[in-house]
Amino acid sequence: MMLKLEAERISSSGRLVMWLRAEDRNGKKREIGGLCVRGSVVGGGGVRVINGRKVNGVVVGENKAAASYLEREGAEGKALNAFKLGRFVEERFVYRQTFVIRSYEIGPDKTSTMETLMNLLQETALNHVMSSGLASDGFGATHEMSLRKLIWVVTRVNIQVDKYSSWGDVVEIDTWVAASGKNGMRRDWIIRDYSTKKTLTRATSNWVIMHRETRRLSKIPEQVREEVMPFYLDRYVIFEAEDDRTIDKLNDETAENIRSGLAPRWNDMDVNQHVNNVKYIGWILESVPMKVLEEYHLTSMTLEYRRECRQSHLLESLTTMKTSIAEDTDSDNSALRSTHLLRLQENKSEIVRARAQWCIKEQA
Repeated sequence: MMLKLEAERISSSGRLVMWLRAEDRNGKKREIGGLCVRGSVVGGGGVRVINGRKVNGVVVGENKAAASYLEREGAEGKALNAFKLGRFVEERFVYRQTFVIRSYEIGPDKTSTMETLMNLLQETALNHVMSSGLASDGFGATHEMSLRKLIWVVTRVNIQVDKYSSWGDVVEIDTWVAASGKNGMRRDWIIRDYSTKKTLTRATSNWVIMHRETRRLSKIPEQVREEVMPFYLDRYVIFEAEDDRTIDKLNDETAENIRSGLAPRWNDMDVNQHVNNVKYIGWILESVPMKVLEEYHLTSMTLEYRRECRQSHLLESLTTMKTSIAEDTDSDNSALRSTHLLRLQENKSEIVRARAQWCIKEQA
């Protein structure tokens, strides 16, 4: 079977639609879904606006970087780029992307890890911004944000895992955004098994804006609000009661395990010059008892980011398990709970508070 790229010009709307079709030995063709790319066509045939259309009466901004790439690469590059980035569904409010779980993304249990899932969520979110035409030179920043030297920073993430995928599994991730209060944004995700469409993971997060140079939080400028509002979808995947939002603070007296001397490396930094938020998970797990890591699955985690961490900092990881694994085996210890804190080793300032739930692994 041979894969073949084909282009079709729709003259009435001035749009270019790319299809990837499979052709067998007898010349019979069948269309492979999910590879359609639409863009506004200008005189020379170059595509200027990717997935451009009105949303809630507002024209989505032009993605100049993507347009420039497509003009250079032509029709074939255009279709392949769309396959890599995913596509919009549900009237462009939901962005969907597909991933294969790689061998380097699994852990000792031969399944994907919490860090793997968080990285996939982050990748989908950034591609959502880029494909929407909002992305500027910043890391997920819109055009108006870049003009004002503003960046997005995450303040809270809640991820709940029903099942971890294995090496070679294909997963499908949906993501969308909504308002969070007056000056925040909420982003939600759902991870499904690509073949069965069964939900594997749900996640929600809250984001605020910070000035890139002063590192101070900022209100959302009205120009930025106008950019992102056309993409807002008020749909929840996780409902958190107000009482459940508080995460207890650990200290030297309440923590059962403390691991000191954790040092961020250069590769732990992101383009905004602070530690990537996914890196904190590994440091949190450094103070979890080995017996828990060996015998339990991490089924949910809530992280509350309280301040930035730079490469020059040394960290301490504190953990307390809600149920002792040393209790009698007849007791119900199949659902452990834990509380965590990452703090600066020098002055004990809080970096991240977290809590987690663990479920005992099934015996092979």
